[in-house]
Amino acid sequence: MTGTPPLIAAGSHPKESLDLPQTVAPIRVRWHYAFSIVLLHAVALLAFLPWFFTWTGLIVCVLGFYVFGTLGINLCYHRLLTHRAFTCPVWLERTLAILGLCCLQEAPGRWVAIHRKHHQHSDEQPDPHSPLVAFLWGHVGWLVIENRDTESIFLYQRYARDILHQPFYLWLEKKLRWLWVYLAHALVFAAVGFVIGFIVDGTLADAGRFAASVVLWGVVVRTVLVWHITWSVNSLSHLFGYQSHDTGENSRNNWFVALISNGEGWHNNHHADQRCAAHGWRWWEFDVTYLTIMALEKLGVAGNVMRPGRRESAAPR
Repeated sequence: MTGTPPLIAAGSHPKESLDLPQTVAPIRVRWHYAFSIVLLHAVALLAFLPWFFTWTGLIVCVLGFYVFGTLGINLCYHRLLTHRAFTCPVWLERTLAILGLCCLQEAPGRWVAIHRKHHQHSDEQPDPHSPLVAFLWGHVGWLVIENRDTESIFLYQRYARDILHQPFYLWLEKKLRWLWVYLAHALVFAAVGFVIGFIVDGTLADAGRFAASVVLWGVVVRTVLVWHITWSVNSLSHLFGYQSHDTGENSRNNWFVALISNGEGWHNNHHADQRCAAHGWRWWEFDVTYLTIMALEKLGVAGNVMRPGRRESAAPR
């Protein structure tokens, strides 16, 4: 694969050491990804400056973990769209998908396709982000290095046909509309922050500072932290933790990742039954995302919830 570090040979055991071949294809950087990741991390460092700190900004950041990260990525992108672990009305599904767009993890079609491919080839050569190559590769490197297998139209055709069959998701994939949604939500944060700051403090300078704090903490810092939480499922949860199930690859139940990700870190359980809505199966494997799904079920807006104890593939239809 062009620009892609070699992974474990297909069929080999994931715990075996990795022997690199004598020759490696030239590495090509996806500069737009690399620039965006570096830029947002650099801007997020401004949070260490006291001028940008407000308690409101911090609270908005913490709430954003749940609203955008848990509801948008965990619940919608992952458990609903990728694995069809439950069903919900179209209006709710698309609302949750828009929340996922606000995490700057691309449109649902590509996210779903890459994750389904990961499950089919977990910790083998075609796996897009196995950390058995290297921790940083599984965490973020796979995003910034060109890989023709994750850029090809065949990826979408094979793994996300059901998603892109819907005009709404196909529309989001075109002309970087998912990026414009992210930028629009940042502008909404800025506008609301400015208005509230002006009402409370009464000066343009204080209103501007308040808006800057809300955007920095509520958008930029939250985006970077949700990135690392999502990436940690790919990296840490395939390197550290315990295995409750023999899944034939290196997925692990990692309590730390489960804690910061609201349940996604019970990764070995998830690999054992991909369509199960619950990732935490034991009483102490706390899973906030699953509790949210059960709450939606109680409210009558979620149905066909897949319970633990099943072993079904999440292969696209």
